[in-house]
Amino acid sequence: MKHSKPILICFLLAITFGSFKCKHKADLNTNNSDPNQPSNNSTCDPDTIYFQNDVLPLLVSNCATSNCHDQQSAQDDVVLIDYLSVMETGKIKAGDPSDSELYEVIMESDPEDIMPPPPLSQLNDDQKLIIKNWIEQGAKNNSCIENCDTNNVTFSGTIWPMMQTNCSGCHTNVNAGGGIIIEDYEDVVASASNGSLMGVITHSTSFSPMPKNGTKFSDCKIRQIEKWIENGTPNN
Repeated sequence: MKHSKPILICFLLAITFGSFKCKHKADLNTNNSDPNQPSNNSTCDPDTIYFQNDVLPLLVSNCATSNCHDQQSAQDDVVLIDYLSVMETGKIKAGDPSDSELYEVIMESDPEDIMPPPPLSQLNDDQKLIIKNWIEQGAKNNSCIENCDTNNVTFSGTIWPMMQTNCSGCHTNVNAGGGIIIEDYEDVVASASNGSLMGVITHSTSFSPMPKNGTKFSDCKIRQIEKWIENGTPNN
């Protein structure tokens, strides 16, 4: 009987070395999942940083903007619009922030190297810590289902963190996307009062959909903002 070459080689090795295990090429890559798809959708753990919930919105708002690191501009060949682009062009080394270029540039003190570049606002300490912890936790492409409370909505605890993560980077005095500025409470109130805030987050026809990465706020987050507006936009 005539054996194929790979099988014959395995047979000969088995005779020579005993229990030798031979792997065929098809066995080497059994994971065909899309690396851009998040790994899970479990309830959020407060001790875990989630790429899709925490990291990507922050990068899209502050870094993946026109003339910087969106798909079209790709300054310095860096694109920060999804998991693959962040890992590859941001040169992320899972578990080691100090050897990850993205983290190094946001921690820079040299104005010629720091990102975002002046005169744009830098990430604050809490935002830098989010990226640091995410890398230390393995730089996973993970997501979670947020615990969304629509009964206890406050500006400081609910609305402003949402604006900082998803909006403020694109809407500063220096980089006022669409002519809209969101740098403090008064700015958010102004957008809420003229109807533009609800218009953009609900993706209404006459408004540009926001956040700009195309990921619409969850129904619960939209309801939180709507309820804050209905309650008179309190500053609490």
